[in-house]
Formats: sequence, C-alpha cells, structure tokens
Amino acid sequence: MSAPDGSPVGAERSIGQLFASATTEMSALVHDEIALAKAQLKQDVKRGATSGGAFTVAALVLVFSLPMLNFALAYGIRTWSDWNLAICFLLSFAANVLVAVVLALIGVVFAKKARKGKGPQKVAASMKETAGVLQKAKPHPRPEQPEAPALEDRAPAAIEAVARSTS
Repeated sequence: MSAPDGSPVGAERSIGQLFASATTEMSALVHDEIALAKAQLKQDVKRGATSGGAFTVAALVLVFSLPMLNFALAYGIRTWSDWNLAICFLLSFAANVLVAVVLALIGVVFAKKARKGKGPQKVAASMKETAGVLQKAKPHPRPEQPEAPALEDRAPAAIEAVARSTS
C-alpha cells in the first residue's frame, strides 16, 4: 500500500512530499465538488423542464376544455334553478375566476419553494468554507529533536538488546 504520492505508508515523508500530497488531495476535492455542483444543477434543470412541460400540457388541455365546461355548468345551473341563461353564464364565469385564483395561489407557493432550493449554492458554500480553512491553516511548530545517532553507533546496542530478548 502506498500514499497518493507513491511513497510507502508509514514511511517518513518530507514536508515537500506532504505538501504535494495535500495539494493533490485538495485538487481532487475541488474537482469532486465541482462535479457534484454540475450533477445537482443538471438534476434541477431536468426537474424544472419536466415540470414546465407538464404545466404547459395541463394548461393546453384546460384551455381547450373550458368552453365545454362553461356551457355544461351554465346549462346545469339553468336546469336546476330556471334562472335566465345570461345569469347562469355569469355564474359559470365567476366559478372559473375562483378556480383561477386558487391555482394562482398554489403556483405562488410552489414558486417560493423552488427559489429556496439551493443545491449548487450549498456546494459553493462548502467550497468557500474549505478554501477559508486552508488559507488560515498554519503548520504546527515542531520541537527541535536531537539528531538521531548514526546507524553504526546504534548497532552494538541493538544487537545486545536482541540478544537479551532471545535468551
């Protein structure tokens, strides 16, 4: 197993290698967040187009069926009440206006909900937060460590320790 920069995991890596690894991972993170934003935007556009097409077809069907509905309603009122036919048609018109007002209010509610949908904005905010954290990041100060003894100096002590542990 190896780190993203190719060095073995657990091996001491230099600051340059750590920085290169962090830069590579940050670049991958930014690319992934951009891909996520694109996918969310594509999904929102697809949903919007589907709903727009459905609303258009529904409106056309309603427009072409309204004259039949108006005549049926006016003649139905005339049959039940024996009122003048003109009054019956006015009542039919008033019913259409009432239905249109209710549908317009429903449309306003859904339009407000659609404006609140913030998929890509959430990703953009996340990217800004990540960038802000990285800009404020400072390396931890490392205490001065004494120089490790050379391998030749450690060899006798290591051999002695191994010999004691095996006996």
